[in-house]
Amino acid sequence: MSEKLKFNIFTIVLVGAFMSSTVSFAQTGVIEKIRKNPKAPFSYAELSVKDGGKWEGDQYVGGTFKNIQELTLPEAHTDHSTYIRYEGIGLENNQIGYRLYLDWRNATDIFGKKVNTLVLPDVGQDGFESYHHDAPWGQDVLKSGRTIGVGSYGRYDEQNDYVETFKIVKSTTAKVTNEKDRSFATIDYKGWKTWGNAVDLQSKLTIFPKDRFVKVDLSLSNTLSGLCTGLVAIKNIPLKQGISKDKKWAYIATYGNQTETKKDDNLGMAVFYPLENFDKYVKTKSTHTVIFKKTKNVSYYFMGAWSLEPNGLTTEEAFYQDLDKKLDLLDKNNQL
Repeated sequence: MSEKLKFNIFTIVLVGAFMSSTVSFAQTGVIEKIRKNPKAPFSYAELSVKDGGKWEGDQYVGGTFKNIQELTLPEAHTDHSTYIRYEGIGLENNQIGYRLYLDWRNATDIFGKKVNTLVLPDVGQDGFESYHHDAPWGQDVLKSGRTIGVGSYGRYDEQNDYVETFKIVKSTTAKVTNEKDRSFATIDYKGWKTWGNAVDLQSKLTIFPKDRFVKVDLSLSNTLSGLCTGLVAIKNIPLKQGISKDKKWAYIATYGNQTETKKDDNLGMAVFYPLENFDKYVKTKSTHTVIFKKTKNVSYYFMGAWSLEPNGLTTEEAFYQDLDKKLDLLDKNNQL
């Protein structure tokens, strides 16, 4: 390990420890406030990392999880480093939970909930892989694999028919914020290199104390072609597309038995996107991909709906009726 790398890791561990002691109280306050009135509408964003352990190569050994508000990823961090609880940022409300992997994968995953109370602060505390298994609160229901999951973002490589994620980035800094009427994560990727010149990208993922959707706002330092979002393509699950009456917004969506629960359950997933930014749709080997026109800024929405959630959308018909209502809202208000 180089001296520079050792210094960077040492510095970030120190900063992380400082942030844990000064910010965890604020996060604890948010959790306590939600739990005082457990069934009231809420939104919650979370970031939790280990403190008190040490890096051994790309693995973080020992330590305990503490919630923090902001983190610049250590250079040693990668997938399965066991440093970040459930490997990323969490977003949750009464109906659903999501996590965005804070590593090169940058996929968004779905935590299906069987309760309408707060669960994320306890997820992953009792074992790194525990949330993949059925629990009273629910479980991780989506196998995103080597894709961007549901509604995450990347750059479509037309030559190789592939969505490039964040394998080459100078630095990644993530911050979570909880406000009265919304919770969000802001992620700054500096020096994102795919092909051509590197760019900086800031993403903002916002969840609200209602419904299941997340709003995504992407801002780039320079215009970029191929910026995209999409849905993991599950075998034998058909894609459906919808366009709003005034042709301002559209969606791609899937519905069916596409979870990894091994149960007779169903999952619906959708991405809503503005047609003024839309370039084309492409189906790669593993991803239903919405590609945007060359741009510096774009906003869109994604959502999941698990059939086993309380009072959930339990049929394909109910799911697509819900999507059509959202299209009408987007036509009228340009937002959900």
